[in-house]
Amino acid sequence: MGRAKADAYLSVPEGGDVPGVLVIPAWWGLNDFFRSLCDRLARSGFVALAPDIYHGKLARTIPEAKRLRSALKGPKLGKELVGAAEYLRNTFAETGDRIGVVGFSLGAYWGMWLAMAKPKEVAAVVAFYGGRKGDFRKSQAAFLGHFAEEDEWMPARSVREVEKQIRSAKREVEFHVYPGTRHWFFEENREDAYDAKAAKLAWKRTEQFLHAHLDSQ
Repeated sequence: MGRAKADAYLSVPEGGDVPGVLVIPAWWGLNDFFRSLCDRLARSGFVALAPDIYHGKLARTIPEAKRLRSALKGPKLGKELVGAAEYLRNTFAETGDRIGVVGFSLGAYWGMWLAMAKPKEVAAVVAFYGGRKGDFRKSQAAFLGHFAEEDEWMPARSVREVEKQIRSAKREVEFHVYPGTRHWFFEENREDAYDAKAAKLAWKRTEQFLHAHLDSQ
């Protein structure tokens, strides 16, 4: 089902034209968890593509992730994400179909950026414990957010500010805060933060949201 592609991981379900979802990893890079997530999305009926934001490098600790993130060039990464989205649409989607984006922490920041930078291409954004402020008035996407209750990286104040900006732009937005959870609670390889119950609920909501906004195109 899943297969490696140049600087990306692609997972394609069998049979028929299905919606495309761009998966933008957290600052750890394209590790096994995010590859398996692409396969999970494919089993749910989506073509899933995850770009390798560090081009072969991975972080396992927070200090390693900070070093890799500090070396990222924003304009270059932006171009790569736009290219990945265009590849997903042009290769798998029917003409005119838009894609979904699922981003984690750093990836959620860039997922919201993509929805603003390419409004005609992005129909739905799922943000896990991350986001960014901005002008969402040109965006045509609906937004779903999953946030941790105890999060030093994305505090409740920041979550409320992002939600307010999206809502004021008259975009559909639904943010959930999961009690007792910490940043990275969805990632089962993060033993210090993974919360199985919250992750299960967040996944259920994500599947429903993506199907609701992508299947009907």
